[in-house]
Amino acid sequence: MQINTNQIISMTEANQNFSRAAKIAEKSGSAVIFKNNKPKYLLVDIAENTILDLTDDEKIDIVAKRILKKYHKAFEELAK
Repeated sequence: MQINTNQIISMTEANQNFSRAAKIAEKSGSAVIFKNNKPKYLLVDIAENTILDLTDDEKIDIVAKRILKKYHKAFEELAK
């Protein structure tokens, strides 16, 4: 992954001035947040990023699968 230096913000700065991090992500599509001088987090403008380009139905399916997996045993008990 190549990082544009205009997209970099430190963890401290992102914590103290999140609106700046959001503006970077809005302008560039994403902002890379560095922690201990290493890229650690990626703040993404989901309107501009195709990584999260899913339909509403696909998003619902993903969330439903997570819930079913997390609470599978509880659902089995309820089904008895």
